[in-house]
Amino acid sequence: MSDNIQGKVAVITGASSGCGEATARLLAERGASVVLGARRLERIEALAAELTEAGFQAKAVQTDVADRAQVQNLVDVAVETFGRVDAMLNIAGLMPLAPLEDLKFDEWEQMIDVNLKGTLYGIGAALPHMKAQKSGHIFNVSSVYGHKLGPDASVYCATKFGVRALSEGLRQEVKPYNIRTTVLSPGAVATELLDHISDQTIREQTQDFVSQIAIPPESFARMVGFAMSEPDDVDVNEILFRPTAQPI
Repeated sequence: MSDNIQGKVAVITGASSGCGEATARLLAERGASVVLGARRLERIEALAAELTEAGFQAKAVQTDVADRAQVQNLVDVAVETFGRVDAMLNIAGLMPLAPLEDLKFDEWEQMIDVNLKGTLYGIGAALPHMKAQKSGHIFNVSSVYGHKLGPDASVYCATKFGVRALSEGLRQEVKPYNIRTTVLSPGAVATELLDHISDQTIREQTQDFVSQIAIPPESFARMVGFAMSEPDDVDVNEILFRPTAQPI
């Protein structure tokens, strides 16, 4: 029996590392054509070449999700290459933690541009195609920090709470078009996300905590695989998951 992934076309942002890369590998191995978007072109080109050599369908498109035109181009290339877009996975994200009193305006704007506006741009690029097809699946990424607040994470939490609100609004609006929506809220996952923290003390403290409990990005990818593989009449709207050892 098909697992509902075989033959689908999946567009993935943040595909150069971590959860995006792991998800690209899983979906390709399960028969999807994957279109990889990220700023680091050499990484996604290497991943696309690796997947293609293994007999899978993959294409790399350099994409900064903070640029609406680049996100639109990513989806347009997917449709031009593979004829449709069945899944849009808005995985790209940043987490430069810092106290509000540090007034890191540039980091605030960057988080809003990538985490929130980048998600909106992905939705906006994919939605017209999915409406026309009367099918599709949009994945957005929140966080445990989209459910609760943590120290030095006010702006990050605001963007991730926003992703959850946006995803629920999207879910309600796309019912006439048979489009499914899933928001994933991971806890500590071993990715490059902590590298974006410019405050050295906070970065070291957070890395120390995460290194002791983090689960691999393949755990995130399996959550995507689960939601996507459910039959079309099952809409898995939200998945909140943590390492078993994570207390917060």
